Amino acid sequence: MNKPEHHILVCASFRGTEAKGKCIKKESMQLIGYLETEIDDRGMNAMVSSTGCLKLCEEGPVMVVYPQGHWYRNVTNEDAVDEILDAIEGGTVAKEYLLA
Repeated sequence: MNKPEHHILVCASFRGTEAKGKCIKKESMQLIGYLETEIDDRGMNAMVSSTGCLKLCEEGPVMVVYPQGHWYRNVTNEDAVDEILDAIEGGTVAKEYLLA
């Protein structure tokens, strides 16, 4: 695998060895499969990783996109993921979901 242009982190709410936060309760893990499929379908050079708790439970599910450093909140469905991926491809920001 070549070094990805983008790394997308999805909060999986783990604190220690247990998933205790709100992101996983809001089905953040289901977004990972969709993200990976969309990235492949779009031919993007990106990878997706789940993380421990990102400590922004009230804003969750939370996604972070690097190298841009954009933090997105309330990423609750495929439409939100599509908008964020469109922004990445377009070199812009998905303002509706951007954590300010």
